[in-house]
Order: sequence, then C-alpha cells, then structure tokens
Amino acid sequence: MNFLSIVFNEVLYRPIFNALVLLYQYLPGQDFGIAIIVLTCIVRLLLYPSTVKSIRSQKALQELQPKIKEIQNKFKKNKEEQAKAMMKLYKEKKINPLSGCLPLLAQLPMLIALFLVLRNLAGNSGSIDSSLFYSFVSHPGEINPMFLGILNLTTPSSILAVFAGIFQFIQTKMISAKTNVSGKSGDFSQMMQKQMLYFFPILTFLILLKLPSAIGLYWMTTTLFAIGQQYLTFKS
Repeated sequence: MNFLSIVFNEVLYRPIFNALVLLYQYLPGQDFGIAIIVLTCIVRLLLYPSTVKSIRSQKALQELQPKIKEIQNKFKKNKEEQAKAMMKLYKEKKINPLSGCLPLLAQLPMLIALFLVLRNLAGNSGSIDSSLFYSFVSHPGEINPMFLGILNLTTPSSILAVFAGIFQFIQTKMISAKTNVSGKSGDFSQMMQKQMLYFFPILTFLILLKLPSAIGLYWMTTTLFAIGQQYLTFKS
C-alpha cells in the first residue's frame, strides 16, 4: 500500500467507516438507511462553508455571462485584449473564476471515501475487515440492510434512482443562470447549459440503476441537502 493510500485510508476512509458503524449501532432501531442519512448530513455540514463559497462563485460567474459575452464579441479577433478585458471584469467584481471549482475539488476525497464505505458495507456486511475498526468500536456482526423494513439497500432500486435523478435536475436548474446570455437560439453556451441540465439527471438515474440502493439513498440525501443549501445561499 503506497503512502497516498495509507493517508486516504487513515484520514478519511476509516473515520467515516467507524462513524457509520457507530450510528448504525446506537441510533434507535438500528436502521442502516437512517444511519446513512444521518452520516451524509454530518459530512455535508462539515463541508458547508466551502460549498457555500463554491455556490456563490458559480452564481456570480453566471450572472456575469451577459458582460462576458459582450467582451467576447467586442474582442472576437483579438484574444489578448479579450483576456485583459475579462481579467479586468473579474477584478472589478472581485471574482476568482477558479474559486467555484477549487472547493468542490477539495471535497472530492471525503465524498469518494463516503461512497466507498457505503459500497463496501452494503455489499460485504457479513465479511467486514475487522482491522478497520477502532478499539472503541465493536463489530456489529451481520448488518441488517433493510431501510424502514421495506427496502434492501444491498440491491439496486429504480424508485430511488428516479427520485435521485429528479432532485439532481432541480439542483442543476437552481444553479443555472437566471438571465439569458444571448437572444440567439443557437448560442453555444445556452445549448451546452440546456444539455447539461438534462444530461446529469439522466446519467445519475442510469448509474444508480446498477448500484446498491445504499448509494442511491446517499445520493438522494446529499442532493436534497444541496438544494436546501442553495436555497438558503441565494436567499441570503
């Protein structure tokens, strides 16, 4: 195991793994689905400040699209002047064009660790590696994969996949620009934005159709949390 794998395992994977096992053991009813929802909300709360910063940056950039389009048209044949004008605009509005992406990239390792924990626990509840447990966490034995007694979280769920796709659409719609960049129906940026609006929800649905519904439950929960976070951010 190389250094990066060790760091990832000890700093992210094991803490999240043990947190989920503890939640499963101590939450009333020992419901694996409820434990997933609670853990997902805890992780999202830890990432809340960086996510808010990312949302604000994305929205600010989208609201600048009409002015960006004007600069692109004005300096269409002079890329150097176009770049200078763009940087001047960003400086005037105090916006870093990369600030919307960097917080999301910083979150990826934690989200990947959470995804791997859910996948492994949902698929290998009867053969969990005992070396992953901390000394104060006891092995839960066989984890009951049923959510509310009706949904087996180790198998795919088309219902969860549909809801996750719908919520993904709502989240993407909320973050899209409120103003039209151009009045032309063939504008490339508008076409790409519309394609992404439908592409990501459909892709989410197709992916979750093949994965354990524990992943679908996590995805739906984190998307609902993001919708609420975007609403509060835009409102403020």
